[in-house]
Amino acid sequence: MSLDNVEDSIKVIVVGNGSVGKTTMLRRFVKGVFTDQYKKTIGAEFMEKDVFVKSLNQSVKLMLWDTAGQEVFNALTASYYRGAGAAIISFSTTDRDSFMAVPRWKEKIEAQCGQITIVLCQTKLDLMSEAKMTNEEAEALAANLQLPFFRISTKDDFNV
Repeated sequence: MSLDNVEDSIKVIVVGNGSVGKTTMLRRFVKGVFTDQYKKTIGAEFMEKDVFVKSLNQSVKLMLWDTAGQEVFNALTASYYRGAGAAIISFSTTDRDSFMAVPRWKEKIEAQCGQITIVLCQTKLDLMSEAKMTNEEAEALAANLQLPFFRISTKDDFNV
């Protein structure tokens, strides 16, 4: 890939059911802080972070859009999808409904954005003792949807 063809910013949308840890994950990634205080996202929050991409030997600005996960905000959040170059679908280790909703989130992204880079992220890995799905189920879902799969713990600052 030539540096001339790379934009210096990428819009990344972060989607998933409410309460899966999207906002907490982004705050840890961007600001390096963790909070366990839950506050529902209304519409979307916006954060930015410059990251160095070794394979390109350059920095890229990530424009991170943290979208509301509750169904009531679906019409509102769809407008935030426009122009996205990548997406993160998140589900919680402790929430089976969020896991089961992953295929719907993927369909929604593809309907709004076309074919963009999408990854699957399992949050709250520190709560594996309360897991509502097996590791094999999570890995099979990622494989079935053909999505790169990451497991993280925002609390423990693991893999964020």
